[in-house]
Amino acid sequence: MYDTIIIGGGPAGLAAAVKAKKLGLKVLLLDENEFLGGILPQCIHPGFGLHYFKEELTGPEFAHRFIREINKLNIEHYTNAYVLEIENYSDLEKKVVFSSPKGVMEVWGKTIIYAAGARERHAFEIGIVGDRVAGIYTAGEAQTLMDIYGVMPGKEVVIVGSGDVGLIMARRFALEGAKVKAVIELMPYPGGLARNVMILRDFEIPLYLSHKVVEVRGRKRVEKVKVVKVDENLKEISGSGFWIECDTLLISAGLIPNVKLLKKIGAQIDPLNGGPIVNELLETTIPGIFVAGNALLINDLVDYVAEQGELAALGAKEFIENQGIPSRKWIKLKRGSNVRILAPHYISGERDVYIYARVSRPMENVRVTFPEIRKELRLPVVKPSEMLRIKLKAEEIQKAGKEITMEVEKGEV
Repeated sequence: MYDTIIIGGGPAGLAAAVKAKKLGLKVLLLDENEFLGGILPQCIHPGFGLHYFKEELTGPEFAHRFIREINKLNIEHYTNAYVLEIENYSDLEKKVVFSSPKGVMEVWGKTIIYAAGARERHAFEIGIVGDRVAGIYTAGEAQTLMDIYGVMPGKEVVIVGSGDVGLIMARRFALEGAKVKAVIELMPYPGGLARNVMILRDFEIPLYLSHKVVEVRGRKRVEKVKVVKVDENLKEISGSGFWIECDTLLISAGLIPNVKLLKKIGAQIDPLNGGPIVNELLETTIPGIFVAGNALLINDLVDYVAEQGELAALGAKEFIENQGIPSRKWIKLKRGSNVRILAPHYISGERDVYIYARVSRPMENVRVTFPEIRKELRLPVVKPSEMLRIKLKAEEIQKAGKEITMEVEKGEV
């Protein structure tokens, strides 16, 4: 019987495994890939670790720091381990069934830390029709081909989505000599961090805001894509369509938390976050099952993913020591104006808590308020693409009644 079984060997799972082992727990780490690190080994660009390690690293370097600790601490782990099923027998008895090169295996644990990450949206989910031909990739697929296997997916590229991954791939293609014909963004503003949006200006790549790709044409491979303009309600504007010739279409239309196994066993899901409803220790509505990283909500920074992995390990430790999270008065954290994504959902006031949130629309000169506890922050700008990470102190939370609302409003001039 393991104290905790960690599902997913990306940054959240790695950080959770190291933290849980250092807390004295018996740990098993399972990952479906042939090597640990999740998507980090294919993220060869810098920008990782500035918060967590206080230095700038590439994705492989960030992963290596944790993998080195995994090996140093002799943490038991399986790669090529695809989890088939989770069974929740009781609060302190959970079974995980997974396939591996050794066959189908069953393991038991007192707790589970679910860090299975997210999946990419594909062309059919965003309404692109037309010919089913070669040359259509998700951003992750193209990144794997280029950075793991050294294969160039195409020479003339149109990218759907201006999120961080799409922008980074625009730079990656340009550096390899491909022609990035356009980045197409549905919303009237870019979806990525400001530093990544600058990539388009640096490489003179056209950005079409309030546009969408609706059709692909080609015989054996992509030959052209149709782009149309949309109005403020994201409806197509008649007569606005035009074609862009290309041999590759890259879909970078966002990520969706990979929570299929959690749904199957009855974990409550937040429809806006896409991940499970959790308390301040990242415990789901199923006792003893914790979640961290992009399976909880889509993060900007890998540093926050690792931070959540460590918090889930602390939750597992407390759960085991007390045979469950001790009863307490839970305060509900609610979305107010211009707040789209928010986690955790329940907090107690017994500890300081980091709130992770995203706004619905961009705004300048902003007041972020929590009216019930009379807390206010001032920010020059907020964007849907940039996560807000706000610390609520225990003594502040204790001022609340049954709920705390987060509001993002225009500040006074």
